[in-house]
Amino acid sequence: MKKVSLTLAIIGLLLAATSALGEEALLKFVVLRDYNGKPVRNAGVVMHPVNKSGKQSRGGLELKTDSEGRASFDGVPYGKLRVQVLAPGFQTFGQDYEVNQPEMEITVKLKRPQEQYSIYEDHPGDKKDEKPKNEPGKKPE
Repeated sequence: MKKVSLTLAIIGLLLAATSALGEEALLKFVVLRDYNGKPVRNAGVVMHPVNKSGKQSRGGLELKTDSEGRASFDGVPYGKLRVQVLAPGFQTFGQDYEVNQPEMEITVKLKRPQEQYSIYEDHPGDKKDEKPKNEPGKKPE
């Protein structure tokens, strides 16, 4: 009985020590082009810790992808992490992740920039010049 309680006490101390130190994870990123699946070289992967109220903490870390679109970092603390990926010629990507495993792989598919909508241009499907049709039972105005 003493051996069992001593073993349980040691396990409890080890668990307390690891939680005091904080757990850390290895994050692997793969950055690809959305339209053809090819890797994006030299994309900036920015990581920011996020606090419990959802606000981004100060500081952070930026990685660059290699020629295969890969980047990794070992030692990311468990918890919420905001990841942003930036690359010239692509839309900026941003998403929050919950880091809760010793190793995680995150795949990001970057999209091409979209054309901006202008109110000064004609757009197919706009009906601004059409007169409203009379509904049955209503008099025209």
